[in-house]
Amino acid sequence: MKVDTVIVGAGTAGLSALREVRRYTDDFVLVNDGGWGTTCAAVGCMPSKALIEAANAFHRRNGFDAFGIRGAEELRVDIPAVLARVREMRDGFVKGPEAVPEKLGKRAISGRARLLGPGRLDVGGIEIEARAIILAPGSRPVVPAPWRDFGERILTTDSLFEQADLPRRIAVIGMGALGIEIAQALARLGLEVTGFDAARGLAGIDDSAVLAAFRPLIEAEIALHLGAPAELEDAGGTIRVTGAGGSVTVDAVLAAVGRRPNIDDLGLETLGVPLDDKGMPGIDPGTLRIGDLQVFLIGDANGYRPILHEAADEGHIAGRMSAPDATGTGLCRRTPLSIVFSSPQVARVGPPLSELGETRIASGSADFSAQPRARMAQTSAGLLRIHAERDSGRLLAAEMSVPAAEHLAHLLALAVEREMTVADMLAMPFYHPVLEEGLRNALRDLAKDVAGAGGSDLSDCRAIGHDALD
Repeated sequence: MKVDTVIVGAGTAGLSALREVRRYTDDFVLVNDGGWGTTCAAVGCMPSKALIEAANAFHRRNGFDAFGIRGAEELRVDIPAVLARVREMRDGFVKGPEAVPEKLGKRAISGRARLLGPGRLDVGGIEIEARAIILAPGSRPVVPAPWRDFGERILTTDSLFEQADLPRRIAVIGMGALGIEIAQALARLGLEVTGFDAARGLAGIDDSAVLAAFRPLIEAEIALHLGAPAELEDAGGTIRVTGAGGSVTVDAVLAAVGRRPNIDDLGLETLGVPLDDKGMPGIDPGTLRIGDLQVFLIGDANGYRPILHEAADEGHIAGRMSAPDATGTGLCRRTPLSIVFSSPQVARVGPPLSELGETRIASGSADFSAQPRARMAQTSAGLLRIHAERDSGRLLAAEMSVPAAEHLAHLLALAVEREMTVADMLAMPFYHPVLEEGLRNALRDLAKDVAGAGGSDLSDCRAIGHDALD
């Protein structure tokens, strides 16, 4: 078979690439191994958020007395019903991707692809030649080999949402973004949850001040054992988990120690380019091209920014750059943005603080433990930190663990993307009473140490061209 373009993988990145490829050719095939549904919709961000929403709804009963609402002790959670709703919503989210092969007909091929060279690959014994190849094979949860002996007692996000019910005691190993989200949700649903991690961090937080504010909030709900690898031992139908000075007996373990790119046996070694010790080739972030080849590696598989909106962007970029008439050095990447849907939420905009270099930046903070609007909602907790160039006042980055961080982070991402200054942000309107007033407090704190941010928050009036008003 000979075609113009092959796309390998029908996840978010692959489907985004497909949309762009169809702008320049109908001579393509989309190859997919396994289910036709994106990681996000099937086992990732969408079902996990449905679980989190149920958990947070049930958890709110703990604050009812403060509002003068009585009888919360009569509420109970039905775990099988919660999981059934998660699956029902998940099934709705994956309908679109699952319908792709029917819509594409012969241009959709189910099978495992393996490169045979820069312009050739094999799919189930069929050799395909192509001018351009876009690789979006995705990733899979990491489960250390010794843990596999525990069989179905080891859960991952690929299997968690398929459970009809959940055992009472669960250990979550890996306290990154995914681990924190799921561990807190399960605890809020009434399960006994213990968290372990070889590192001392939580939720990928880089700023030590934000971490110091966040950790006690999580420890109030989950027992944490951080700073040493977890060891698992069979305890006669249960699992004994030991790590960082703590030990607990559980019925199941959720492995949340990361995802592995599906590049093994993909045939990258046939491309004739150097591979690192993990088998990964060098990739241009602006074009997603491998070396100078018409081969592109995108989405979770390249490990660059394994987040849905980044995967969609990478598919867009690769689809554009794979066109026969494509020129230039690629497309500029958006300001980095990440959000963890814990309570309070964790978010980062721009590069982490550790990469900024302390000599050229100034920082401002806002403590949300007394923020008026958050106090009204019984959610007052956490810390927001914003960083800017000291000499220019241009906003560079922010990290936070605060209520509604997902919204504050988007405001700050826009500001960083548009190269706004602290003064520019303070000149914007802030309504009262809103959580965004906490953002203003952090900006005012930051304004003390940057150039061009003193004086009034308001801009000087300019003539508008109407004599009666000027």
